[in-house]
Amino acid sequence: MANVLGKGEKIFQVIIHIFLILLALCAVLPIWILVAGSITGEQELILSGYSFIPKTLSLDAYKYLFYKGADILRAYGITIFITIFGTAVSLLMTPLLAYPLSRKDFKARNIFAFLVFFTMLFNGGIVPSYIMWTQIFHMKNTIWALIVPGLLMNGFNVILMKNYFAQNIPPELIEAMKVDGAGEFCIFFKMVLPLSLPIMATVGLFVGIGYWNDWTNGLYYITDTSLFSLQNLLNRILQDVQFLSSSTLSQAAGGAAAQTTMPSVSIRMAISVVGILPIMILYPFFQKYFVKGITIGAVKG
Repeated sequence: MANVLGKGEKIFQVIIHIFLILLALCAVLPIWILVAGSITGEQELILSGYSFIPKTLSLDAYKYLFYKGADILRAYGITIFITIFGTAVSLLMTPLLAYPLSRKDFKARNIFAFLVFFTMLFNGGIVPSYIMWTQIFHMKNTIWALIVPGLLMNGFNVILMKNYFAQNIPPELIEAMKVDGAGEFCIFFKMVLPLSLPIMATVGLFVGIGYWNDWTNGLYYITDTSLFSLQNLLNRILQDVQFLSSSTLSQAAGGAAAQTTMPSVSIRMAISVVGILPIMILYPFFQKYFVKGITIGAVKG
């Protein structure tokens, strides 16, 4: 009987491993195609499409981006600043709201919890938001337009952090610190936050990726090209390439040769590589905290 169970467990483990390998390949292969497409010759992409192993190698797409090097470096600096600053402020504001909601002795927690949950279901829409941020708060063409609207606070992150506090911060520990004379801010900063590193890393990763990948704020509120984030600049470069590739002006200036040398297809892949590379480098360092925070924070308290 034990041998039968042992064989059954081995077969089950083999099936699970094969399934996980297939899932991993589904995640890795698109990235491989992305990188391979960015270094594939333009003519091969047009005639044969994308392939895992390019027959002709070409760095024309990256060379074109290199010509925009100064603009890309400036956009990288802006994106890094708004990501770090916005994430830091969000990681301060989110637990300041989530922690009182996790305390059963906070009398108004149901009211505030309803307001947080309400924002996850309904919002005023694009036009009222645009009027508010541009005409009342005057954020148009400012760095704050890339930080505040829609990204600084998120109801889902508040609920996630609230559940973590409710499950992992013992009320007895809070009472013990009160007996020792500690105030609420002292308890929060010296006890609650140090015990909440997994959920802080998880929420920080959510917020950071949101800031890094955001382009809608730049689309709505930024017209000054010197304030373009990386995503907005790459989107503008892609539009320029598409225009040059299809423009009758480019045909008149250089004929068919001008169109064939313009990396209109491979540059899309190169732009994606430039955009996701920093996130791919940083994610492994936060993976342990990310998984732990999601697992614990998702448990309803």
